[in-house]
Amino acid sequence: MSEAAFRALYERLRADTREGGVPRRGALRHLTPERVVHAAAEVRTGRTVSLAAPIETHKGPDSPEPARHRMLAPSADELDAPGLHFARDRLEMNLHGDVDSHLDALCHVIYDGELYDGVPARTLTPEGAGELSVGLVRAGIVGRGVLLDVPRLRGVPWLEPGDHVTLEDLTAAEEAQGVRVGPGDLLFVRVGHRRRRQERGPWDVSEARAGLHPTALRFLADRQVAALGGDGNNDTAPCAVDGVGFPVHVLAIQAMGTYLMDWLQFEELAPACADAGRWSFLCVVAPLRLPAATGSPVNPVAVL
Repeated sequence: MSEAAFRALYERLRADTREGGVPRRGALRHLTPERVVHAAAEVRTGRTVSLAAPIETHKGPDSPEPARHRMLAPSADELDAPGLHFARDRLEMNLHGDVDSHLDALCHVIYDGELYDGVPARTLTPEGAGELSVGLVRAGIVGRGVLLDVPRLRGVPWLEPGDHVTLEDLTAAEEAQGVRVGPGDLLFVRVGHRRRRQERGPWDVSEARAGLHPTALRFLADRQVAALGGDGNNDTAPCAVDGVGFPVHVLAIQAMGTYLMDWLQFEELAPACADAGRWSFLCVVAPLRLPAATGSPVNPVAVL
């Protein structure tokens, strides 16, 4: 895709989704209280499924700076000592790495010196995000989740790194799975990244990974999707656009105000949906309360 074609798509999506008011909710404005109530009707069996991958604490080709988990207590002397003692630990992690499940806030992407809805990039300071931080979703995101399984559609276990999910793939997956994405939905798109990683081992995903083609973002705009989650980082590598890195992030977050969830896992959810014969569910997304952060670790939970 040429940079000129990307710019034209960017301007169209930005114009169609601009807010210009405060507080800014981004695409979550499509997730109304009435739609949350409607989403609760998706619960049939009460089965819960995590959409997050375990946090990685070991170095790998896709995790050069892994999270650090260390025990602070008990000491060796306390293990067999009488009286009260506590086990305590500490976690340090990069919120936007290439392996751990996380949510991107609306301040995460800077394009042409601006954040979403024309907010100046200078609102980002060494102290954190002055506007559009993950604190905007401190009450969580709860709505109807829909999983579209593109490898299932194509009859393969996963999409190979570098492959694109197109707008046509999304509409074809809807038809094949008997579901339709609608206003306020939380859309999850499986490319099979986690299954490939499990069976083939980790690799340098900065060089090669499956993801959405930028033109697929028209699907999200047309259906008024509230949030997007993928088992990759939603962008393809090598990049699909000449001269623009991470075009899906630019379009979804900076142009459209869509919260992104990267590096999820659907290897439990996909068979659960197939067994139930339905691909929609209640979904609860609860980021940490980090008032000035650009994202958060996240563990979305599907309730079938």
